[in-house]
Amino acid sequence: MIGDPSVGKSNLLMKFAHNKFTEEYQATIGVEFGAKNIEINKKIYRIQIWDTAGQENFRSITRAYYKNSVCAMVVYDITSRKSFENIVHWIEDVHKESPKTISIILIGNKIDLEDKRIVSYDEGNEFAIKNGIIFMETSAKSGEGVDEIFKKSAEEIEKKIQQKFYDLNSET
Repeated sequence: MIGDPSVGKSNLLMKFAHNKFTEEYQATIGVEFGAKNIEINKKIYRIQIWDTAGQENFRSITRAYYKNSVCAMVVYDITSRKSFENIVHWIEDVHKESPKTISIILIGNKIDLEDKRIVSYDEGNEFAIKNGIIFMETSAKSGEGVDEIFKKSAEEIEKKIQQKFYDLNSET
């Protein structure tokens, strides 16, 4: 999970993995880790989620986690134009540092703040279509869309496993 500070990456992970949410902002220092089993096509997969710090001074650390990633969730806050504009840079990083087979999912978070929305659903969707990536909106607070983004990412990964993009027997 990547994106600007305070877009809700940690809360998305906490909601998915532990069904918890906190209003209090606590900056992620470096990278935090979560894992959960998920069933796709009658198979159980253990997905590992790396919640990265959004601050510029941690970018070199977080880039190291791109190397063997199979999915990047790029998160922005629908109430912040700047966080939406910055997704271009996050996606550039993904393309530079990640395997070519990586799936990218764009996530507009904080839809519970609809009355403060600055970035429309259509803007996010249009950006995703132009860039050939998946787009979804969520609320880490209410839980709306949260399970769906992780399920969708797991389905995309499972599809690539079936297409032999990944060697599950390899140690690297």
